[in-house]
Amino acid sequence: MSVYLPKLKGKRIAIYSNHTSMVQNIHLVDTLVRRGVRIQKIFSPEHGFRGTADAGEKIENLVDKGTGIKIISLYGKKRKPSADDLNDVDILLFDIQDVGARFYTYISSLQEFMEASIEHNKPLIVLDRPNPNGFYVDGPVLDKKFKSFIGMQPVPIIYGMTIGEYAKMLVGEKWLELNATLKKRKLNLTVIPCSNYTHNSKYVLPVKPSPNLPEIQSTYLYPSTCFFEGTALNEGRGTDKPFQIFGHPSLPSHLYTFTPTSREGAKNPKLLNKICYGWNLHGTPQEVLDRVNYRIQLKWLIEAYQLFPQKDSFFLGNGIFFNKLAGNDVLIEQIKDEIPESAIRKSWEPALIRFKQIRKKYLLYKDF
Repeated sequence: MSVYLPKLKGKRIAIYSNHTSMVQNIHLVDTLVRRGVRIQKIFSPEHGFRGTADAGEKIENLVDKGTGIKIISLYGKKRKPSADDLNDVDILLFDIQDVGARFYTYISSLQEFMEASIEHNKPLIVLDRPNPNGFYVDGPVLDKKFKSFIGMQPVPIIYGMTIGEYAKMLVGEKWLELNATLKKRKLNLTVIPCSNYTHNSKYVLPVKPSPNLPEIQSTYLYPSTCFFEGTALNEGRGTDKPFQIFGHPSLPSHLYTFTPTSREGAKNPKLLNKICYGWNLHGTPQEVLDRVNYRIQLKWLIEAYQLFPQKDSFFLGNGIFFNKLAGNDVLIEQIKDEIPESAIRKSWEPALIRFKQIRKKYLLYKDF
């Protein structure tokens, strides 16, 4: 904190944060308030300031009970702070734990916060945090035709960067979406780096980053099993092992059995209260890492499609959401055509090579 506290002294601060913004078991907001930092307002992302809302659930503005500071949702009626939100603010502060997957929305929140920083001439400080999936790079690189809030930039699903490194890349590659006038402005960006972190680190999150990533096994499997969100299968939401188990009532009954129920963070999961048959990938963190072999696995998606009796209804909504997750409309056709996983992975290689050359320009920590 000694690195960035002097920059906040005597300034009016707006902080973009959630429940992951912890400093030795105390929330950053409380820590800063106790040290005399003047926090004008808090902005909150998907899942809300407390991290309990469902995926995609729109969040209303609130007041933090502990400090009385107003919390403005940037995952409700708007995704960027307005001029009115920032007219009494001197410095913006961003501190949210990322998990290193392109379709995890916090990097999109970061981008739009950076754009607001430029639009309203406010300096931005990003407090970097380790990436639990920062030890490899893999997956299809997004085709900008499939840009959405779950994928805004031409990066692979696993991009192997901390959120601070990613911020530097957005600036350096001129990927921020600004009009011609604003593009001429320079972002006043400061990244406060992590201590004792490298891209070889296997970092276990001390706080679950969102309701459906409750433990490190879910976080490790998420880049591979999140594809099931775009299919008829339940991806483990509504269970105590989201993204570690997945299935559907019409799959063979000799497979693993589970029943999704309503719970915090998954109030209305797919196939609610229906008996599903599928896969259980739960294991120790090391077992999960050994299973995924530091890369995205397609074998479960491929096998599920092959076993699914009604192929035409496997991908939801004609594959629109699945294509946003994949970042292209190629993977869906490869699955349908029963292309081997090895061949699919080979098709990713040219774009991955190009991305890795970009990525290495912005690394703050020793690479894997």
